[in-house]
Amino acid sequence: MSPTPLPIPVPMPGVDTTSLAEILGRGALAIAAYAALGVILLIIGFYVLDLAIPGKLSQLIKVDRNPNATLLTGSGLAAVGLIVSVSIWSSGGALHEGLLATLVFGLVGIAVQTVAMVAFDKVAGISVRELVKEPNLQPGTRLLAVTHMVIGLITAAAVI
Repeated sequence: MSPTPLPIPVPMPGVDTTSLAEILGRGALAIAAYAALGVILLIIGFYVLDLAIPGKLSQLIKVDRNPNATLLTGSGLAAVGLIVSVSIWSSGGALHEGLLATLVFGLVGIAVQTVAMVAFDKVAGISVRELVKEPNLQPGTRLLAVTHMVIGLITAAAVI
C-alpha cells in the first residue's frame, strides 16, 4: 500500500500567508532604511547648524568645550530627531512614501530651525554670535534651546 500524499496547503481568500521570516525581513529592512535616513538628516542638521552658528561647531564643542554651542546644537538635533520620529510614525507602513515624507519633513524641520535661530538673533536681539563667545552657559542659550525643541514639536505635530 502506498503512503497517502500530504495535502498541499491552498491559500484561502483574505488570509495572509506571509511567513514570519518575510515579515521580520521586511521589518528589519525598514528599520535599517529609516535609521540610515535619520542619521543622514542629523548629519545634515549638524552641518546646517554649523553654518548658522559662528565658528566651527566641532572645535567649539570638542576643543573649546563651549556649553552654549553644545546646548544649541544638541537641542537643534533633538528637534530634528523628533520630526524624523513622528514622520516615521505617521508613514503608516508604506516604506517608500514614508521615507520620502521623512526626508522632506526632516529637511523642512532643519530649515525652520535655522530660520528661527536667525530670526531670534534679529528680532529678539539674542545674538547667537555673542552667545557662543561666552565660556559660561547663558540664559539666551537656554531660551534658544527651548525654542528649538518647541519648533521641532510644532513641526512634528504638523506632520501628523
